[in-house]
Amino acid sequence: MSAPVFLDEPGSLDEYAAGSTYLLCGTEGRHAGVVQRRGPGERIDVVDGAGVRLRCQIRAVAAGELELDVVERVVEPAPEVRLVLVQALAKGQRDEMAVESATEIGVDAVVPWQADRSIVVWRGDRVAKNRARWAACLRAAAKQSRRARVPDLVPAQDGPGLLRLVREVVAEGGAALVLDQAGSVPVAEVPLPSVRGARVLVVVGPEGGISEREVSSLGEAGARIVRLGPHVLRSSTAGPVAVAVLAQRLGRWT
Repeated sequence: MSAPVFLDEPGSLDEYAAGSTYLLCGTEGRHAGVVQRRGPGERIDVVDGAGVRLRCQIRAVAAGELELDVVERVVEPAPEVRLVLVQALAKGQRDEMAVESATEIGVDAVVPWQADRSIVVWRGDRVAKNRARWAACLRAAAKQSRRARVPDLVPAQDGPGLLRLVREVVAEGGAALVLDQAGSVPVAEVPLPSVRGARVLVVVGPEGGISEREVSSLGEAGARIVRLGPHVLRSSTAGPVAVAVLAQRLGRWT
């Protein structure tokens, strides 16, 4: 069984190597020592959210701090093709459910999208509050799934912003896939980019679906209109299912 993961900040683990000592403190130290009651001799991993993983053994626990012996330092490479979920804002926290599941599956970045039919609206003070909640969701899901990389949270986009993003990704050799019932090509068969560093956008609409105007505009910007399968999925489910299919096709699960 893999070791539980605790999270530090990007770059914070650069000076550590096998044989060194790491002190897990603060919120993560209290969670490990007080909440989970981890004890000496147990194995845990500490990651920086940017690909660095320290495989450690607990030497001592005191007052919510864990003294760890670093057994191994591992740098997990970034994927050659990045999967990006463009998730429309949705009511009932279905958008956060999608973000959580997609993170567990392996998405590399998430883009909140204010779609035409989104009932939820991010404006004013709610922008920072909701963005912080999504960021916390990404971190928690990355820890739960024991990832060394936390997905990037891209600034929220409106319609014109998403069109600019689609054009940029396509111009760089990537692909933008819009999930829609009218799609003629299934996600399982659409051509994927082979350019290193390319992005694959997976665009998911809100509860009422993506409007015809949006579908048309995204298609004109270079996006492919694709379908998942014979069934209509919820906004909270469609993105993670598509990410899973694409992750398999990209060889991440083999």
